[in-house]
Amino acid sequence: MRRTLGAILAALALAGASPAMAADAVAPPSVKWTFDGLFGSFDRAALRRGFQVYTEVCAVCHSLRLVHYRNLTAIGFSEDQVKALAAEVEVTDGPDAEGEMFDRPARPSDRFVSPFANDNAARAANNGALPPDLSLVTKSRIGGPDYIHGLMVGYREAPAEMEMSEGMDYNAYFPGHQIAMPAPLSDELVEYADGTEATVGQMAKDVTQFLVWAAEPELEERKRMGVKVVLFLVLLTGMLYAVKRAIWSDVPH
Repeated sequence: MRRTLGAILAALALAGASPAMAADAVAPPSVKWTFDGLFGSFDRAALRRGFQVYTEVCAVCHSLRLVHYRNLTAIGFSEDQVKALAAEVEVTDGPDAEGEMFDRPARPSDRFVSPFANDNAARAANNGALPPDLSLVTKSRIGGPDYIHGLMVGYREAPAEMEMSEGMDYNAYFPGHQIAMPAPLSDELVEYADGTEATVGQMAKDVTQFLVWAAEPELEERKRMGVKVVLFLVLLTGMLYAVKRAIWSDVPH
């Protein structure tokens, strides 16, 4: 029941804190992400591991509605692998010639299949709570990826002087420190296809990086364009300065 309640109230775990709770929040540890900085980029191996953690752990309750299966080619999956991954789940399609809806294997052009048919079904399965979609979670939470990572690794034994409410867990980085969602990760919870040791810290980093990519798949392209723009402006500035010198060189000052 406690595990069910935690999954049911996962929305509370990832939701923004109230001003009163925010005052009690502890900043999560700063992680050196591969995508940080002007020349940062995603670690493709970490993205694929993060996708595995999402599908085997997070997708039980949380949707990823803004991502298509075909987008997975950008993180290193082949087209055949994407087709196979999509075909593992079914989507409702139609109507057919008789006007009936029908189920079929998902295609690469489909969006990630949600764990529930609709929001009402999700609420009905979760005692009225709606698990948040994770498509933009790393952009919509203060602290971004550091907060999401910190939340997953921040479970501790509650201090002796702290009185915990029934059914709550202590989390060092959750505002108020009392969270309804039990620790979503445990060592060796998944078996990584590439043989990487699946510690809590490793899985937290991997799935966080995957969620950052899901929220900003254009991040690398945007950075490359930014570098090109900066170089163009530097070159243009140099050219304009040279032109200015040439035009005004014979004018007495």
